Amino acid sequence: MAKAIKKQALGRGLSALLKDPENDIKSVADKNADKVVGNIIELEIEAIEINPFQPRSNFNEESLRELATSIKELGVIQPITVRKLDFNKYQLISGERRLRASTLVGLTTVPAYIRIANDNESLVMALVENIQRHDLDPIEIALSYQRLIDEIQLTQEQMSERVGKKRSTIANYLRLLKLDPIIQTGIRDGFISMGHGRAIINIEDQDIQTDIYQKIVSQNLSVRDTEALVKNYQESLKPKPASKPKAASFEIAASQKSTFTNYFGTKVDVKVAGNGKGKITIPFHSEEDFNRIIKLINE
Repeated sequence: MAKAIKKQALGRGLSALLKDPENDIKSVADKNADKVVGNIIELEIEAIEINPFQPRSNFNEESLRELATSIKELGVIQPITVRKLDFNKYQLISGERRLRASTLVGLTTVPAYIRIANDNESLVMALVENIQRHDLDPIEIALSYQRLIDEIQLTQEQMSERVGKKRSTIANYLRLLKLDPIIQTGIRDGFISMGHGRAIINIEDQDIQTDIYQKIVSQNLSVRDTEALVKNYQESLKPKPASKPKAASFEIAASQKSTFTNYFGTKVDVKVAGNGKGKITIPFHSEEDFNRIIKLINE
């Protein structure tokens, strides 16, 4: 307990240092910067502005009230992180839920880590720290990754190193942004999972995407069911193997049939199938008749 009191006293002392205009710290090279940067300091909530780079846009009200109750009883256990903008003016980097909950219970100060960073560094810190949280939805994470690509020009390999995630994992999140906006909203609201989204994204036509999305929601389809549905659709698009063209058939004239009959001296049956193939049947009535026909064929 004594250690906790000492920490709080130190934080208040540093707060007073930051309020002294003669000790306005703007860079890590300034006097007393080592006493402030990276340390936990009790900051006035009214001196902190929300980070415009905050990737999170949805805050569960019930969860926020539960956190507020915990803070009211135990205090803010994990400090927020801010960057110094100007004299006694700070911008939130991470910890917006803790800041909001602290405001709900009427706190006027909150423990904070002080950092000095430019806008790009602030954005990277905010996004990376928020990506590593467990309560962001998949679309919020995907948007955070996309902002690191668009605004900081980080490659997927560089992001992999910064956030400690496999490149393939990052790629899977980014692919979700190709989904129809209605489906992205469905993922954010919890109607379908990221697994459903990953299955649907294999279909390029967004109208078909939304049709499948509606089926998932209305029929409560599992991810496996969705994968099967997508596979069946893709199979239906494949060109069917062309069937072999049928050979043209032809007709045997009566005079042609008579030619066989007259030659062999017996009624010869000639049949032609639809594919042009056929058979000739030469009947015989005795062994003598058979030998006669053989002799005619061999002549």
